[in-house]
Amino acid sequence: MRLHDCLPSANGYKVRTLFAQLGLAYELVPVDIFAGESHTADFHANKNPDGRIPVLEPEPGRFLAESNAILLFLAEGTRLLPEDRFARAQVHQWMFFEQNGVEPNLGTARYWRLSGREPQQPEAFRQRIAGGVRALETLERHLRTRTFLVEERYTVADLCLYAYVHLAPEAGVELTPYPGVLAWLERVRQQPGFQGTLPPYPANAHVR
Repeated sequence: MRLHDCLPSANGYKVRTLFAQLGLAYELVPVDIFAGESHTADFHANKNPDGRIPVLEPEPGRFLAESNAILLFLAEGTRLLPEDRFARAQVHQWMFFEQNGVEPNLGTARYWRLSGREPQQPEAFRQRIAGGVRALETLERHLRTRTFLVEERYTVADLCLYAYVHLAPEAGVELTPYPGVLAWLERVRQQPGFQGTLPPYPANAHVR
């Protein structure tokens, strides 16, 4: 399998961590998204028409985009994706929540802040931060009395949410008001195959 990815990407981090946790080998194909390499005609036509990474190539000529779709594909038939229909639906619930409430808010705010784009759109930045805080409040309510997100067991949903939640301080949102979330983050870090910190953004990611 090949993974077309940019190492500073938290969406790619989800997939790389899952590969490690499942003990699966893969070839990393670097894509410099800041140089426009994911928006070439070839990338749009053959890998992802939306021009985003990561993109999984499970076999030559077949491509799967969207990090959460890749997570579910790789986790199929493993301990990280429940067989029970309702529990699987709960995994999906939290992964949809991540894409609606966490990634577009904390992920976007982090990107704007780290790349120097925050001053260009201060009101939009404040709205993203507010949305991120709402998402963290939701997680705190759920995790205050639970070990993991679904059925008291670590699943691919926990990995999905961890990726951007643990980076909230880089977006300007401290996690100290959320003790349940902090305790959950530590439990996720203790899982086998946990991956360390993400590489910093390259120089060409920054506004000039």
